Amino acid sequence: MWEPITDLVPSFFATLNQGPLTLTLFLHTFIVLPMFWIYKSEKKRLEEEAELED
Repeated sequence: MWEPITDLVPSFFATLNQGPLTLTLFLHTFIVLPMFWIYKSEKKRLEEEAELED
């Protein structure tokens, strides 16, 4: 799965591009999963504000 990086300037994203799932797993871990967490926390906050207004 890992091959030597032949880029002139090895970068973090070149490392992520090594395997077919590496970039996908990275994006889902650091972008998609936190979006679900933010959605749930904001939904809870809005519901608590709605209860206070009643």
